[in-house]
Amino acid sequence: MKWNIGASSSSSSSSPSSSSSGPVLIDPSLPTNHPAIPTSSINPPAECPMHRSTPPAPPPASGGGLAKCPIDHKNLDPSMNPLNNIPANLSLNRQPGQQLDLPTERTRSTIPRPSGENPGGEAYGTGSTWDYPSPQQFYNALVRKGWETPEDSVEVMVDIHNFINEQAWYEVMKWEKRLPGGENAQLARFTGRPGELSPKARMHLWLGKFFPNTFNTEPPFDRHDWIVTRPLPQSTTVPKEEASTRYVIDYYSAPPDEDGNPVFSLDVRPALDSLESVSERIKVSWEEWRNNNANGDGNGQ
Repeated sequence: MKWNIGASSSSSSSSPSSSSSGPVLIDPSLPTNHPAIPTSSINPPAECPMHRSTPPAPPPASGGGLAKCPIDHKNLDPSMNPLNNIPANLSLNRQPGQQLDLPTERTRSTIPRPSGENPGGEAYGTGSTWDYPSPQQFYNALVRKGWETPEDSVEVMVDIHNFINEQAWYEVMKWEKRLPGGENAQLARFTGRPGELSPKARMHLWLGKFFPNTFNTEPPFDRHDWIVTRPLPQSTTVPKEEASTRYVIDYYSAPPDEDGNPVFSLDVRPALDSLESVSERIKVSWEEWRNNNANGDGNGQ
């Protein structure tokens, strides 16, 4: 299924898609209080800068070799929050030589998070939902990674970062609402894995060599794994039992629209970690095929 979000209207399907969620058009009405800048300067970095403690790993040598997760999960930096691989204390201080004053206020997302003790505390929020990094924190992360970014582009990058993640959660909830208790789903933890292609992304790249008009010929610019929990119907023996699902999200860039607005494509689906996830993906693929035929796609309409 595909959905677009523009300045004046939006449309979406009520069911998830087993394929890419389609182009996400960044709304030009996003709240920004700074001059417009060229689209080319607001393209996202090669990965989300908030989720890595080391510079990007070089691509594998030509001729093969499996992608490797860039995070050493056996020797994680103790200063990193294990729920999101973000530094436990994101600095709000200006960088040496910084020319512009960047906002330090954080934006609260609509993505629920579990209550209870917060490892890393301020690294991901203290309320009932996750908090996005402030523009100053985002810029500090970029500088820490060694990326040169115009200071006047940071606020737009943060807006895009936040917007895309809101849309990712919207797609996750399409899947969750199909399951018991899914309407109360929460994002428990997440991690960025830009150095590791998902099996689906790898397969599409291979197919793209032979069918470039149908499959992706460029890899995703980022990948996230989101662990989502939902309460199961109450039981007399285990009243607080929860189910957990890992979602894989591949983020793709697409050509700008006719007005020059950046366009992104999200592929959001549950990982094939359980029979339930396998079953749901099969069901959605069948529903998508059935709906396409019901809409007359096979009748030349």
